[in-house]
Amino acid sequence: MASFVTEVLASSGKLEKEDLSGKISKMSRKVEETKEEVCDMINKRYGEFLPTLQSSEDLMVQVDTVSKEMDTLKNWIETEVLQNVHVAVAEYTKLKQQLEKNTIIITMLEHLKEFHNAMEEFNKALPEKKYVDAANQLERAKKSVDSLKSEKISDLPLFSVLSSELTVQRENLLFHLGDEWKQLVIWKLPSSKGKTSHSEKVCESILNNVWKLQSASVKSILLAQLFSALQCFRVEILHMFESRCFSGQVLLKNMLKPLVMHASLEVRLMEKQGEGTTMALQCSEQSHEERSAPAVVYRKLLLVLKTLHSALLGKDGPENTAASWRITAQYGSFFFFPQFFYNCFVFNPTYVFLLSPQVIKETEEFEKSLKEMEYLQRDSTDLLKYARDVNCHFASKKCKDVIVAARKLMTSKMHNTVKITPDSELLLLKLPALGSQAAVKRESGEDAAPMANPKQLSPMSMRLPACRISESVEQLMELALDTLREAIGSSTQCALQLFFTVRNIFQLFCDVVPTYHKENLLKFPHLAAIQHNNCMYLAHQLLTLGHHFRPHLPQPLNESFATFVDMVPGFRKLGAQCFLTQLKVQSAELLERLSTAHNFCNLDDEDNYIAASKAVRQVIHQLKQLGTVWQDVLPVSIYCKAMGSLLNTAVTEIIAKIMMLEDISSEDGEHLHTLCQSVIEEGPLVFIPLAEENRNRKYQEEVPLHVRKWGTFRELVLVLRANLQEIVDRWADGKGPLAMEFSSLEVKSLIRALFQNTERRAVALSKIK
Repeated sequence: MASFVTEVLASSGKLEKEDLSGKISKMSRKVEETKEEVCDMINKRYGEFLPTLQSSEDLMVQVDTVSKEMDTLKNWIETEVLQNVHVAVAEYTKLKQQLEKNTIIITMLEHLKEFHNAMEEFNKALPEKKYVDAANQLERAKKSVDSLKSEKISDLPLFSVLSSELTVQRENLLFHLGDEWKQLVIWKLPSSKGKTSHSEKVCESILNNVWKLQSASVKSILLAQLFSALQCFRVEILHMFESRCFSGQVLLKNMLKPLVMHASLEVRLMEKQGEGTTMALQCSEQSHEERSAPAVVYRKLLLVLKTLHSALLGKDGPENTAASWRITAQYGSFFFFPQFFYNCFVFNPTYVFLLSPQVIKETEEFEKSLKEMEYLQRDSTDLLKYARDVNCHFASKKCKDVIVAARKLMTSKMHNTVKITPDSELLLLKLPALGSQAAVKRESGEDAAPMANPKQLSPMSMRLPACRISESVEQLMELALDTLREAIGSSTQCALQLFFTVRNIFQLFCDVVPTYHKENLLKFPHLAAIQHNNCMYLAHQLLTLGHHFRPHLPQPLNESFATFVDMVPGFRKLGAQCFLTQLKVQSAELLERLSTAHNFCNLDDEDNYIAASKAVRQVIHQLKQLGTVWQDVLPVSIYCKAMGSLLNTAVTEIIAKIMMLEDISSEDGEHLHTLCQSVIEEGPLVFIPLAEENRNRKYQEEVPLHVRKWGTFRELVLVLRANLQEIVDRWADGKGPLAMEFSSLEVKSLIRALFQNTERRAVALSKIK
């Protein structure tokens, strides 16, 4: 009996499991079929745009039915599994996995159904101007798409179709919102073809308080719909809406900024029954001020904003004020972000009254008015904080403008020059008197030298020699002086920014000018000389610049590090390197010209003599050209050293080539003498540092002081035409002028090259010891 009952129970469980498996298989096929039909319908509806409304409704009903059957089956399975878990764990696990797969598919179908229903409701609400409902339905559809993405089935081909449809409909709603707003605010701007000045500019903004063919109540409802719809889309759509419809940039550019920047502009209001309110900018002929005080600017801005607030958001505005206030606050944060005041107020360096306490108070009242109209949030303090820190913003913009202006000067042309004389001084304005502490310190002698020196320096000490510098460098120095004057009397933070900006100017000069003008400095000797003078001029001014301003700067600048002396060696090195590089280039050209003289040998050959004569003439010509180019540009001492160095290079090369000759005939000696004599006669003429010719004779007579080998060269010229006795006499047992320039071996070599081997030559050689 027991076995019979056992068999019956076992048989009954097996049948139930077989029946359950069949039901799940049947349900899986049904789910797959429903999935394919729904995806096909959605694709046709939003991808291929086929009229399948009736079939889609049937499918939605079918999805609901399948979903209910799945819930019933799921509950039954869970109950059955709990009762028979000890019987068929493996089989029920497999069945549950299949059920979970079907559940995911059902979830996806439900999201698709939700998307479809939301889009249908959107299409019904939009033509009826129910913008809030339409926006909510779009948000609902977006959540469905986001849910599909979160289910990790975004690779479904249908997902891109749904995203595209959502984007299209968002743009469609935005377009309708734009049309509604354009009925409220109409801009009439001046034609771009006929550009007019700010005094002649007319910018009108028409605010329609009453819509044509519509009552005020209808307008109020539509405005409520408009603002609430915007609020549904939050900041992203608000910015898009702003740029397309309301044109806040237009309001900022054509209404608010002109009122700030031009004192002559006033706001004119006109109200016409049935047409709304018109705001226009009008030029006031009575005002001749260049800039308006902040209080005047605040009054003009409040007039515009109050009119806008009253027309669109005031007592006649929409009923849904909560949404409108939030929109207004977001627009207020856009218009009155401190950057607006940075661009409008701080751009003018003469706006010193921005630092006064009165302006802070006026700004506080202005900010209070904006908060009352909800243009700014109640807890917003950005505007007032910016006004209190405006001196730092002023300094930052000033520093930026100074650096930009300095770089522009550094990259300008260098050849426009001005004359600097020893009497030239910086145009230093009278600085404020030192404080009592500094005065007492000076009276007590704390700054005096520990020991008095009875010997006084020359009046010309610490004075820059006469030369020419670039106009741009003079302007650069004036820019640095103006910036340092701004630092006097400023706050500590301001003064620090301005002072280190001046240091940055000079550091920038060392980096920009040699790089930007690199090719021209190598190519043109004139510019190299000017750059040398520019660097020496700046180094000269930097020696005393910090000393002049330091006592007048606030703490801690006036204690120790308000100096520019540390930059002086860098400028001197920069100027010297630039000019020395140019001298090397010119020396190389001189040696290249002399290389065509065939080493001054065999000059009895006409071709060789012509080549040597041409090389010498080219050298003299090059030196004369350089003398003309550097005339009245370089300081006289630098000019003479530079020309002496180049002439010495040429003379040294000629001496070396002649000394290398082993045999010099009488004709060759005569030709060599002629060529060298031309150098002696014309060489001093290249020294023309001054424009007045009669003043250059002094420097031409001082050629031996600047050309180190000039005496050697003159002795060589004498030897080329002298006889043996004259040579021996000029040697004078090693004490004569010849012995001062040449060694005994060099003189013997010259004698052997110039004279034949005779007893007289042997006697002369024996006397050269």
